[in-house]
Amino acid sequence: MKWRGRRQSENVVDRRGARGTAVVGGGIGVLILAMIVGLLGGDPRQVMQQAGQAKPAAVQNGGKELSQQDIERGEFVGTVLADTEDVWTKLFAQSGLKYEKPQLELFTQTTQSACGTASSAAGPFYCPADQKVYLDTAFFDQLDRQLNAPGDFAQAYVVAHEVGHHVQNLLGKTSELDKARQRLPEVEYNKLSVRLELQADFYAGVMFHHAQREKRILEEGDIEEGLRAAAAIGDDTLQKRSTGRANQESFTHGSSAQRVRWFMKGLETGDPGQGDTFAAEQL
Repeated sequence: MKWRGRRQSENVVDRRGARGTAVVGGGIGVLILAMIVGLLGGDPRQVMQQAGQAKPAAVQNGGKELSQQDIERGEFVGTVLADTEDVWTKLFAQSGLKYEKPQLELFTQTTQSACGTASSAAGPFYCPADQKVYLDTAFFDQLDRQLNAPGDFAQAYVVAHEVGHHVQNLLGKTSELDKARQRLPEVEYNKLSVRLELQADFYAGVMFHHAQREKRILEEGDIEEGLRAAAAIGDDTLQKRSTGRANQESFTHGSSAQRVRWFMKGLETGDPGQGDTFAAEQL
């Protein structure tokens, strides 16, 4: 996938590795220490002076400095997010709507979202409450090594899928599903959840259709990478990998075949109007 040297989104919040600074010994702790020194007969002014001269110390958020690979992955994600912004801003405008750009937070292992604690174990996800996508880029290694879906386009598909959920949120589909969750039994709700996920796959395909037409971002083998990624995270494939069998009633994201089918439909048509998975008789 051709991504280097292109615009990166300003809406990436990177909380991986070492980020920010903190003044050693600052704040209320310094005042208390100075008071104790004064009560013991010392000079509290020396404590205040030493605190004022203290140098900032790096705060570790994730426990390590970013590697060159981490840096490149951040730049890559920023470029893909910028593509989604360009495409969806234009498509929304064509329908007389304004596209509100989501933020994307990169994190290591865990972070806090408005939907609760975000964990790398849960994989990438979109939180409608704060309109943010959350991604631990270590998931890209999992795609490659555990799910046999390597390649940068496979990674780009993941980002585009989560942004697809943001599109659904802006169009009101997410709130409709939340209301349904309160009144439907789990099995029936799962069926709606599948349709929501397949629509996000479709929207990912739509995004790449327009990004390719306008920016020529695809290289040989990219489509195959995207299809492998869509197939690798199908419910049937994941369940068979973990338990040896698939239970369709517990599907929440769709089968591998369904995910591939809807992603390809979006990629081929580029028409958001053809992605009403909720009305489709055949998924």
